[in-house]
Amino acid sequence: METLRRSFSRWKRYHIKVHLAEEDLLLPLTVRPTDTMMDLRAYLVQEGVTSWKKNFHYNARQLDEHETVRAAKIQNGSVVLLVSEKR
Repeated sequence: METLRRSFSRWKRYHIKVHLAEEDLLLPLTVRPTDTMMDLRAYLVQEGVTSWKKNFHYNARQLDEHETVRAAKIQNGSVVLLVSEKR
C-alpha cells in the first residue's frame, strides 16, 4: 500500500499561486509535491518572471532553496510570497 501511495504522489499536482510583491501580481503555478523551490524558480523563469535575489516565504517563514513543496507543507490552493532580499 505504501508503494502505491508513493507512486500516486508522483502524479499528484497542486495548483498554487505565487504572489509577486513588487509587481502586486498573483501568478498561478501547477507544482508537484516533490518540486523544490529551485524548481518553482525555473517555472517562474519560463513564465517570464525574474526571481533572482528574491526569496520564497510561506506561513511567515522563509523557504530554503532545496526544500520541497511537501516539506514546506504547501497545500493545493496555497499562496507563496516571493519578495526581494533585504539589504
